[in-house]
Amino acid sequence: MKNITLLVILLLSLHVAAQSEEMAVQKTIEAFFDGFHKQDSIIMKQTVSEEPILQTIGKNKEGETLVRTEKFEKLIKSIVSIPDSVKFQEKLLSFNIQIDGAMANAWTPYEFWLNDKFHHCGVNSFQLFNDGSGWKIIYLIDTRRREGCQ
Repeated sequence: MKNITLLVILLLSLHVAAQSEEMAVQKTIEAFFDGFHKQDSIIMKQTVSEEPILQTIGKNKEGETLVRTEKFEKLIKSIVSIPDSVKFQEKLLSFNIQIDGAMANAWTPYEFWLNDKFHHCGVNSFQLFNDGSGWKIIYLIDTRRREGCQ
C-alpha cells in the first residue's frame, strides 16, 4: 500500500511540475503579445532569443501559397510605427503546449482584429528554448487566411 501511495504522490508531483512549465511557456508568449499590443519593443525583445526566426505562410496576389521570412527587427519597426489612431489586436484562442526538456512548442490559433473589425485568422506555432534563465521564443511561424475562420 505504501508503494502505491508513493507512486501516486510521485505522479501527481510530476504532473504539477509539467503544468508549471507549460504555464511558464504560456506566460512568455503572453508577454510577447503584451509588448506587441503596447507597441513596446523592449517587452517584445525580452521574450525572444538573440536572433529569432519569423515566418508566415500565406497566399500571394496570384493565389499561390508561399512561405515568407522576415527579420525580427523589421517586425519591431512595423509594430512600433503603427499610428495611435489604428487599433489592432491579435486574440489568442487557445494554447496547446508540448515540452521536452529545454524545448517547447506552442500551437495558438488566433484572430486578428483591425479597428474593431475582423481582419484574418490563423495559427501561430512557437518554438521556445529554456536557457536556464527562462523560456525564449526562437522561432515563430504563422498562417494567415480570411476564410474558414469559425
